[in-house]
Amino acid sequence: MTRKRPIAIYYEHPHWFNPLFAELERRDIPYQRIDAGSHRFNPAAIPNGDGEPPLFFNRMSPSAWKRGRGSAILYTLQYLAYLESLGSSVINGLHAFTFEVSKVLQVRLLRRLELPVPRTLVVNDPSQLPAAAAGLAFPLLVKPNIGGSGAGIIRFDDPESLTRAVESNRISAGLDGTVLLQEYHPPEGQSIVRIETLAGRFLYAIRVHLGPEAGFDLCPADICSTPEGFALESSACPAGAAKAGLTVERFDPPAGLIAAAERIAREAHLDVGGIEYLESERDGRLYFYDINALSNFVADPVRVVGFDPTVRLVDFLAEKANGGRP
Repeated sequence: MTRKRPIAIYYEHPHWFNPLFAELERRDIPYQRIDAGSHRFNPAAIPNGDGEPPLFFNRMSPSAWKRGRGSAILYTLQYLAYLESLGSSVINGLHAFTFEVSKVLQVRLLRRLELPVPRTLVVNDPSQLPAAAAGLAFPLLVKPNIGGSGAGIIRFDDPESLTRAVESNRISAGLDGTVLLQEYHPPEGQSIVRIETLAGRFLYAIRVHLGPEAGFDLCPADICSTPEGFALESSACPAGAAKAGLTVERFDPPAGLIAAAERIAREAHLDVGGIEYLESERDGRLYFYDINALSNFVADPVRVVGFDPTVRLVDFLAEKANGGRP
């Protein structure tokens, strides 16, 4: 009998990956949990040749700074570089995570692929924002380069409100001191679409309907109701999701948009990831606006999309761990 190669799950959020752990345990697949928020390694160490190293699955969240673990984000870049220098097999490795923690690189990738993205300028100090805004059309969004789950995004409807926010030091430069100023496009029908991919291929898509109090936190695992009012089961559902009025349903995007999402996933080296787009109420055009290397899937997926994507993710991990090619 062939011994199963273990899988190392490197993660920080305390609840998002319970379905993944449960599916690995159900199949009796050996794995270990690695706390990304409290970790150490020796950069001079080399493999000792005692057995095959585990398959490493990076589940680090760029929103960890919201939970007091911001230092782990930039640390993870160093750790992934170290692992890959040893020849370790890493799922959602350094290339993917670099895009995850740089909205600037995401914008550049979308433009390189000749895909539509809202007009954006980048500054290295919030004091530069009012001058940068002169080249864009309000309303505008101010985004930290390292965000995650919509964290730190602020909307401004006019130059005066932006200037007041800057002068009162209400805008943070974020973890890496880089801030984006981007034209805001209210989504047509108050909804956005998220396409999930696995191994560079379409997995499923959902349409997220925004409530009147919704902000920019659109984490799919935290949305706990369908448009028909059915409650969705998820250990990650916060009280704020119901208050914001967010709902979610399955959506089947046109073939051209699926192909575009697959191109993005492959170019960003996303082994598993989500790509979001909207149709603009402002000018009627479609825009891609977010690339996510951290996909924790929709709550209650069998009800919403008709199957459990975690099962397919574990199929992918098991095949990679055994040396297969998905």
